[in-house]
Amino acid sequence: MTTDPFFHPVSGMQMPRFAGIPTFMRLPHVPEDHPRAAEVQIGLIGLPFDGATSNRPGARHGPRALRDASTMIRAQHPVTGLRPFEAAACADLGDIGPNPVDTADTLLRFAAAYGAIRKRGLRPLSVGGDHLCTLPVLRGIASDGPLGLVHFDSHTDLYPAYFGGKTLTHGNPFRCAVEEGLLDPKRMIQIGIRGTAYDNVDTDFAKANGIRIVPIEELFARGIPDVMAEAREILGDRSAYLSYDIDFVDPSIAPGTGTPEWGGPSAFQAMQVVRECAGLNIVAADLVEVSPPFDINNQTAWLGASVMFEILCVMVQALDESRLV
Repeated sequence: MTTDPFFHPVSGMQMPRFAGIPTFMRLPHVPEDHPRAAEVQIGLIGLPFDGATSNRPGARHGPRALRDASTMIRAQHPVTGLRPFEAAACADLGDIGPNPVDTADTLLRFAAAYGAIRKRGLRPLSVGGDHLCTLPVLRGIASDGPLGLVHFDSHTDLYPAYFGGKTLTHGNPFRCAVEEGLLDPKRMIQIGIRGTAYDNVDTDFAKANGIRIVPIEELFARGIPDVMAEAREILGDRSAYLSYDIDFVDPSIAPGTGTPEWGGPSAFQAMQVVRECAGLNIVAADLVEVSPPFDINNQTAWLGASVMFEILCVMVQALDESRLV
């Protein structure tokens, strides 16, 4: 437990939530050179990059929009009663600067930054940016061996490189991560997959490597608790990564994203799937693909911030000094 007020968010009872400088969930901004940086247990980090987007851009503005929206977050979970900011030292670490015109350089910058974060021993909750941002995060933190993965999305992101096998995009990160040994494919589950497809190359890759795909039809037919019980069985209690693409949610609820697919979960279900991750050893996570230019009344950003809080609570529950990160 941390009762140190330094790591507590600014309360709306002390400063109106529309006032002050926005940070993720109104937490203190603690960059690497801050005198209290070593005390941070869970760091929230912005990855403002969408240079790997294959169609509609804008996710580079996601971290800023989510910081603003997350000022609406309060201190206590409405169902569990967990007060995460008292249970762990959380802070906004700021953004990692990308090279907006060079994807390869950006991947190197991000991977180096997360390698340093890994050495500091804290657990990162990252905010994209497009989904390729997940790959350098994994390159930086999976130094002790492959992680498991619980992945909420409408797309598998298991396609080979585009345009003749030369270009990495937000459709490739998990294929690359498996091929590079960053993820254990037999401890991976992808939930909510739907929409039209180019072909079966992604699902064929999944079948060949033992990746479990749960299409949206199966999720709705079986129900979230049953599917997530399977997810907990697949991942076990070893270290795992949680990746949440906002296009997992139906675009009637979350229109502000680059590749929307109809027929997705409701806002409640969007949060419920994360709550059902309780018990998993989530050592790092991300929320990606919020694109403010396509949003309506900031509703996607607000849902994204709410999902971030759910993820944070699961990460706090998993924070156990007896486990290896």
